[in-house]
Parts: sequence; C-alpha cells; structure tokens
Amino acid sequence: MHCPFCQHVDTRVIDSRVSDDGATIRRRRECEACGERFSTLETVELKLPVIIKSDGRRENFDARKLRVGFDRALQKRPVAEEQIEAAVRAVVHQLRMTTEREIGSRRVGEFVMAELRKLDHVAYVRFASVYRSFEDVADFRDELDRLERDLPGEGQLPLLSAEVVPIDKHAERHADKKKKGSESFFDPAPRRPTGPREK
Repeated sequence: MHCPFCQHVDTRVIDSRVSDDGATIRRRRECEACGERFSTLETVELKLPVIIKSDGRRENFDARKLRVGFDRALQKRPVAEEQIEAAVRAVVHQLRMTTEREIGSRRVGEFVMAELRKLDHVAYVRFASVYRSFEDVADFRDELDRLERDLPGEGQLPLLSAEVVPIDKHAERHADKKKKGSESFFDPAPRRPTGPREK
C-alpha cells in the first residue's frame, strides 16, 4: 500500500488487531521512506442485493437506512445497543444468504419484522402498523392477538400493559425532511379499501 503522506510505493504492517465481533481487522502501518504511521481497516466485501422499491426504483443497500428502521421502532424501548446491532447484522446476513442480485424492499421489511419479534413485541407492532398500513384500532387488536397467540413473550412485558400508539405518518414524513440520512428502505403496504368489516 502506498504511503498517504509521501506516496512511497511500499509500507509495512507493524500491528494487526481483530475487532471483538471478528468482522474487521485494523492494521497499523509504517512508511519505510518517511517513517509516518497510519491505520487501515480491513473488512470482507460481499455484494449485497440491490433494493427494489414498491414504485420500481432501485437503490443500493445501505446499512444506515436499515439501522434507521430499527431505531424508529425501538425508540424508548428497553433494548440494549448490542442487541440492536446483532439484529441489524442478522438481517444483513439473511440478505447475503439469498444470493439474489435484487430483492424487494417488502421482503427486507419481513426480515426486520422477524428480528423485532425476537427483540421487543411493542417495537414489532409499531413497525407493523406502518409496514402493513393499519387503518384502525381493530387492526392493532388483531395483530396483538396474533402475536400473543404465536409468541407468549418470554422475558418481555405483556403487550396489553404497554401503550401502543399508532404512528402519525404525516408528522413522521415532515420530521424526516429535517433529519438528513433518516430514509428507510421499507415501503408501507398499499392502503386497503375502506368499508364495513366482515363479521
């Protein structure tokens, strides 16, 4: 590797350290010509699939947007930072395992929902309320009933003891304009036609 200070064609590694999760290696290098030292970060480069939005647009995968989706759902929830990072890595791993060149944003959303169900049921319902375009309280009740039936919630607070407030999508979009880099991959489901519910 060339020296970034004097552009000498050769530098040597004097120290290497692996990160705690084993995902990166930090190398300390020294230039043989000018003696300056600098660090490099080595990571595995794997091609992740291109994300296809609901309107047909395509964009490269961005882990920051994935993290935004988790942070919004888990806001003010008792979930450790390490757990969130592990969930993000789990979704990225699933994307890599698909071996597909392109993948729909809604499928990415399904991966996120699966991880949120493991982390925090309230966060899961928050995410589902936007992702599945809940229309009214009955939609929340249906999802809560299904969740409590499928996942009793070992180690989590009962869902009904927590206040689940539907997200104001208009306010959220307005806030997003003020928050740079807060975009997310996930497209809400198409709104269902309103009308009387079947009994």
